[in-house]
Parts: sequence; C-alpha cells; structure tokens
Amino acid sequence: MIITLDRKRDRRKNPVRLSVPEQQYGTQLRKIAQQVGVLVNGFPPGDASFAPTIEELLRRYADALSPWADATAARMLTDLARRDEQAWMQRAADMSRALRDEIRNAPTGETLRQLMSEQVTLITSIPRDAADRVHRLTLEGLEDSTRSSEIAKMIRESGDVAASRATLIARTEVSRASTVLTEARAARIGSPGYFWRDVGDGAVRADHRELNGQFFRWDEPPVADKRTGARAHPGCIYNCRCWADPALPD
Repeated sequence: MIITLDRKRDRRKNPVRLSVPEQQYGTQLRKIAQQVGVLVNGFPPGDASFAPTIEELLRRYADALSPWADATAARMLTDLARRDEQAWMQRAADMSRALRDEIRNAPTGETLRQLMSEQVTLITSIPRDAADRVHRLTLEGLEDSTRSSEIAKMIRESGDVAASRATLIARTEVSRASTVLTEARAARIGSPGYFWRDVGDGAVRADHRELNGQFFRWDEPPVADKRTGARAHPGCIYNCRCWADPALPD
C-alpha cells in the first residue's frame, strides 16, 4: 500500500512554499546581470575595438564572484532545507516518533554540498556566458562588416540577456533544489517514489498536466518534455513549478 505525505491527492499548493526563496534568489542573481550591463555599457557604443577588453573584464568578474556566490547559494539552500523539514513535520503529525526522527535526521549534508557546488557554478556562469556571447558576436562582426552596427547593438544588450538567464536560473534551481532535498529525506524512510503535482493554473505546460497525479519512482523520472525526450522529476526541468508529493511506505 502506498500513502502520500499530503493525503489530499488533488492538492495544488506546494507545502514548501517556494515563491519567497525564488524571488529572493532571483533578486540576488539579477544584481550580477546589472553589473554585466554596467561593464558592457561603460564603453563607447558601436566601437568593436573594445570588445576584447569587455570580454576580459567579464571573465575576471566571474572569477571574483566565487565568494559572493558561495554566500548567496548557502542562504538560499539553508532556507530551502529549513522549509523542507518544516513541511515534512507539518504533514507527518500522525507518523510514529521514530519515523519523524528519521526524517528530521536524514543525512542531507552531502546533498546540500552537491547543490552548493552546482549553484556556485551556475551563478558564476552568468558573466562567463556574457563574455562568451561578446566573443561570438565580435567574431561575427569580423566576418560580416555589414552587420557591425547590429552586432554592436546586440553587445550592448548583454545586461538584458544576462538578466533573463538569472531569472531562469533562480526559477529552475530553487524548485530543483527543493525536489532534491525532498528526495533525500524520502529515501531515508524508504519512500519508493512520489505523485507528480502541478500547480493547477493555465500556465502549466501540457506535458506536465498529463503527468499530474501519476506515481513515479525516484529512480525512474518520467519524460517531462516530449519535444526533447528529457526526463526529470517535478521542479527539475526549466521553468517547472510542479512538485513531488512523496509516497510513504505503509
């Protein structure tokens, strides 16, 4: 017999409440994008000769970001870990004391260290990707001089491009980290899998509406994007707001 942490099968609200950490994380990452814009737009517009300097500055900025990235990722993950534990405890009031202790004492340290490393890499990738973009656009300008003004405009838009990437990272990574932490605690008590839950609004992608309410094993993520064939747990694919409702051993 399989029971769920949240016994209301049609429940739409993620018990971990991700909106606040996502907003906070997004605000911090967009600060990086703002600095990318400052670095790029500090040079005369349309002058391609400055592109190598811009590229070098962005790469140095990425290198200098690591300590800040560590602190920012740690705050987000600490908040998520606390919310995840609270959600488990609130939904597990009728569990035995031994089972609650197992959930509370789940070895999440290694999971958090892995997530931390991944977040730092993603954070520092924002200016690195901007540098790669400037490099690519510069080469395109050398190959096609007739597009020089268009390419110069695209270089000036680097801050906006970085801001879009920062928002995507925050939205996807907060959800993904939440699911990974949930899985770590679920594994501790022998959970075989979870029920996929979507948020129930009009923005849910069709693929995920089809998955809603279905049971999946932790070691066999479903196809979450039919177009690419990508497999992922809820919240672990780009812009996914779905969440995993863990199944508990009877």
